[in-house]
Amino acid sequence: MPSIYQLKPAFQNLLRPLVKSLYTIGISANQITLLAMFISLAVASFIYIYFSKHGIGLLLLIFPLWMLIRMAFNAIDGMLAREFNQQSKLGAFYNELCDVISDTALYFSLICFAFIQAELLLLACFLSILSEYTGVMAPLIGAERRYDGPMGKSDRALAFSLICIVIAAYSMFDFGLSLLSQICNGILIIIILLLAVTIFNRIKNSIHIPE
Repeated sequence: MPSIYQLKPAFQNLLRPLVKSLYTIGISANQITLLAMFISLAVASFIYIYFSKHGIGLLLLIFPLWMLIRMAFNAIDGMLAREFNQQSKLGAFYNELCDVISDTALYFSLICFAFIQAELLLLACFLSILSEYTGVMAPLIGAERRYDGPMGKSDRALAFSLICIVIAAYSMFDFGLSLLSQICNGILIIIILLLAVTIFNRIKNSIHIPE
Protein backbone atom coordinates (compact mmCIF):
# COMPACT_ATOMS: atom_id res chain seq x y z
CA MET A 1 0.00 0.00 0.00
CA PRO A 2 1.28 3.55 -0.72
CA SER A 3 2.80 5.37 2.24
CA ILE A 4 4.77 8.55 2.86
CA TYR A 5 7.40 6.22 4.35
CA GLN A 6 8.39 5.38 0.77
CA LEU A 7 9.77 8.93 0.39
CA LYS A 8 12.27 8.34 3.21
CA PRO A 9 15.35 7.58 1.00
CA ALA A 10 15.06 10.93 -0.81
CA PHE A 11 14.59 12.74 2.50
CA GLN A 12 17.69 11.02 3.90
CA ASN A 13 19.80 12.15 0.95
CA LEU A 14 18.93 15.76 1.73
CA LEU A 15 19.96 15.32 5.35
CA ARG A 16 23.20 13.42 4.76
CA PRO A 17 25.54 16.47 4.92
CA LEU A 18 23.99 17.49 8.27
CA VAL A 19 24.33 13.94 9.60
CA LYS A 20 28.04 13.90 8.74
CA SER A 21 28.51 17.20 10.56
CA LEU A 22 26.72 15.91 13.67
CA TYR A 23 28.90 12.81 13.70
CA THR A 24 32.02 14.95 13.38
CA ILE A 25 31.16 16.93 16.52
CA GLY A 26 30.36 13.78 18.50
CA ILE A 27 26.55 13.69 18.48
CA SER A 28 25.20 10.14 18.78
CA ALA A 29 22.07 8.51 17.40
CA ASN A 30 20.72 7.83 20.90
CA GLN A 31 21.13 11.48 21.87
CA ILE A 32 19.09 12.57 18.85
CA THR A 33 16.39 9.98 19.62
CA LEU A 34 16.03 11.07 23.24
CA LEU A 35 16.12 14.77 22.35
CA ALA A 36 13.28 14.29 19.85
CA MET A 37 11.20 12.52 22.50
CA PHE A 38 11.75 15.20 25.15
CA ILE A 39 10.87 17.98 22.70
CA SER A 40 7.75 16.05 21.65
CA LEU A 41 6.65 15.75 25.27
CA ALA A 42 7.27 19.47 25.77
CA VAL A 43 5.28 20.38 22.66
CA ALA A 44 2.42 18.06 23.66
CA SER A 45 2.33 19.52 27.19
CA PHE A 46 2.35 23.06 25.83
CA ILE A 47 -0.52 22.34 23.40
CA TYR A 48 -2.67 20.72 26.08
CA ILE A 49 -2.06 23.38 28.75
CA TYR A 50 -2.13 26.44 26.49
CA PHE A 51 -5.17 25.58 24.41
CA SER A 52 -7.13 24.30 27.41
CA LYS A 53 -6.93 27.88 28.70
CA HIS A 54 -6.91 29.99 25.54
CA GLY A 55 -9.02 28.07 23.03
CA ILE A 56 -8.35 27.91 19.31
CA GLY A 57 -5.49 29.88 17.78
CA LEU A 58 -2.85 30.00 15.06
CA LEU A 59 -0.22 28.92 17.56
CA LEU A 60 -1.49 25.37 17.02
CA LEU A 61 0.58 25.38 13.82
CA ILE A 62 3.44 24.47 16.15
CA PHE A 63 2.11 20.89 15.86
CA PRO A 64 2.65 20.36 12.09
CA LEU A 65 5.88 22.37 12.25
CA TRP A 66 7.28 20.10 14.95
CA MET A 67 6.04 16.99 13.13
CA LEU A 68 8.06 18.04 10.09
CA ILE A 69 11.17 18.73 12.16
CA ARG A 70 10.68 15.47 14.05
CA MET A 71 10.68 13.52 10.79
CA ALA A 72 14.15 14.96 10.21
CA PHE A 73 15.20 13.92 13.73
CA ASN A 74 13.98 10.38 13.08
CA ALA A 75 15.85 10.17 9.79
CA ILE A 76 19.02 11.60 11.35
CA ASP A 77 19.17 9.15 14.26
CA GLY A 78 18.68 6.21 11.91
CA MET A 79 21.40 7.40 9.56
CA LEU A 80 23.84 8.01 12.42
CA ALA A 81 23.18 4.49 13.70
CA ARG A 82 23.50 2.71 10.35
CA GLU A 83 26.13 4.72 8.56
CA PHE A 84 28.46 5.44 11.48
CA ASN A 85 28.34 2.13 13.32
CA GLN A 86 26.26 3.37 16.24
CA GLN A 87 23.68 0.60 16.22
CA SER A 88 23.12 -0.97 19.63
CA LYS A 89 20.57 -3.07 21.52
CA LEU A 90 19.75 -0.08 23.74
CA GLY A 91 19.35 2.10 20.67
CA ALA A 92 16.79 -0.34 19.24
CA PHE A 93 14.69 0.06 22.40
CA TYR A 94 15.06 3.84 22.29
CA ASN A 95 14.07 3.95 18.63
CA GLU A 96 10.79 2.08 19.09
CA LEU A 97 9.74 3.26 22.56
CA CYS A 98 10.56 6.94 22.10
CA ASP A 99 8.51 7.08 18.89
CA VAL A 100 5.47 5.50 20.55
CA ILE A 101 5.76 7.77 23.60
CA SER A 102 6.13 10.87 21.43
CA ASP A 103 3.30 10.00 19.06
CA THR A 104 0.88 9.13 21.85
CA ALA A 105 1.61 12.34 23.77
CA LEU A 106 1.28 14.55 20.69
CA TYR A 107 -1.94 12.96 19.45
CA PHE A 108 -3.52 12.87 22.91
CA SER A 109 -2.76 16.56 23.49
CA LEU A 110 -5.60 17.38 21.08
CA ILE A 111 -8.11 16.14 23.64
CA CYS A 112 -8.06 19.70 25.01
CA PHE A 113 -10.46 20.65 22.18
CA ALA A 114 -14.04 19.86 23.19
CA PHE A 115 -15.23 19.60 19.57
CA ILE A 116 -12.92 16.60 19.02
CA GLN A 117 -14.69 13.40 20.06
CA ALA A 118 -12.58 11.91 22.85
CA GLU A 119 -13.57 8.33 22.02
CA LEU A 120 -12.32 8.68 18.44
CA LEU A 121 -9.07 10.28 19.54
CA LEU A 122 -8.41 7.59 22.15
CA LEU A 123 -9.18 4.83 19.64
CA ALA A 124 -6.79 6.43 17.12
CA CYS A 125 -4.07 6.57 19.79
CA PHE A 126 -4.68 2.93 20.77
CA LEU A 127 -4.60 1.66 17.19
CA SER A 128 -1.46 3.71 16.50
CA ILE A 129 0.30 1.92 19.35
CA LEU A 130 -1.11 -1.42 18.20
CA SER A 131 0.08 -0.86 14.63
CA GLU A 132 3.64 -0.23 15.83
CA TYR A 133 3.49 -3.26 18.11
CA THR A 134 2.36 -5.34 15.14
CA GLY A 135 5.33 -4.06 13.15
CA VAL A 136 7.90 -4.93 15.82
CA MET A 137 6.39 -8.41 16.33
CA ALA A 138 7.34 -9.46 12.79
CA PRO A 139 10.95 -10.43 13.69
CA LEU A 140 9.55 -12.87 16.27
CA ILE A 141 8.33 -15.06 13.39
CA GLY A 142 11.40 -14.58 11.21
CA ALA A 143 10.24 -11.58 9.18
CA GLU A 144 11.69 -8.08 8.97
CA ARG A 145 10.29 -5.20 11.01
CA ARG A 146 7.17 -4.12 9.10
CA TYR A 147 6.50 -0.50 8.08
CA ASP A 148 3.53 -1.16 5.79
CA GLY A 149 0.90 1.54 5.25
CA PRO A 150 -1.43 3.05 4.50
CA MET A 151 -1.24 4.72 7.94
CA GLY A 152 2.33 4.39 9.12
CA LYS A 153 4.13 6.87 11.37
CA SER A 154 4.75 9.45 8.66
CA ASP A 155 1.20 9.15 7.36
CA ARG A 156 -0.20 9.66 10.86
CA ALA A 157 2.01 12.71 11.31
CA LEU A 158 0.51 14.17 8.14
CA ALA A 159 -3.08 13.30 9.08
CA PHE A 160 -2.88 14.73 12.60
CA SER A 161 -1.07 17.79 11.27
CA LEU A 162 -3.98 18.28 8.86
CA ILE A 163 -6.38 18.31 11.82
CA CYS A 164 -4.30 21.03 13.49
CA ILE A 165 -4.11 23.07 10.27
CA VAL A 166 -7.91 22.91 9.95
CA ILE A 167 -8.30 24.06 13.57
CA ALA A 168 -5.83 26.91 13.04
CA ALA A 169 -7.68 27.92 9.87
CA TYR A 170 -10.92 28.08 11.85
CA SER A 171 -9.34 30.72 14.12
CA MET A 172 -8.94 32.92 11.04
CA PHE A 173 -12.05 32.20 8.99
CA ASP A 174 -14.63 30.92 11.54
CA PHE A 175 -16.49 28.57 9.18
CA GLY A 176 -18.67 27.22 11.98
CA LEU A 177 -17.87 25.09 15.01
CA SER A 178 -20.18 22.32 13.84
CA LEU A 179 -18.36 22.04 10.51
CA LEU A 180 -15.00 22.16 12.30
CA SER A 181 -16.07 19.28 14.52
CA GLN A 182 -17.30 17.25 11.54
CA ILE A 183 -14.04 17.76 9.63
CA CYS A 184 -11.75 16.92 12.56
CA ASN A 185 -13.75 13.89 13.67
CA GLY A 186 -14.10 12.80 10.05
CA ILE A 187 -10.33 12.82 9.65
CA LEU A 188 -10.03 10.80 12.86
CA ILE A 189 -12.47 8.20 11.50
CA ILE A 190 -10.38 7.92 8.31
CA ILE A 191 -7.22 7.54 10.43
CA ILE A 192 -8.88 4.77 12.45
CA LEU A 193 -10.06 2.87 9.38
CA LEU A 194 -6.66 3.13 7.69
CA LEU A 195 -4.92 2.04 10.89
CA ALA A 196 -7.06 -1.10 10.88
CA VAL A 197 -5.94 -1.76 7.29
CA THR A 198 -2.33 -1.05 8.30
CA ILE A 199 -2.46 -3.58 11.13
CA PHE A 200 -3.95 -6.16 8.77
CA ASN A 201 -1.27 -5.49 6.14
CA ARG A 202 1.56 -5.79 8.66
CA ILE A 203 0.27 -9.09 9.96
CA LYS A 204 -0.40 -10.43 6.45
CA ASN A 205 2.97 -9.37 5.06
CA SER A 206 4.81 -10.72 8.10
CA ILE A 207 3.24 -14.15 7.70
CA HIS A 208 3.71 -14.36 3.94
CA ILE A 209 7.48 -14.03 3.80
CA PRO A 210 8.80 -13.96 0.21
CA GLU A 211 10.92 -17.02 -0.60
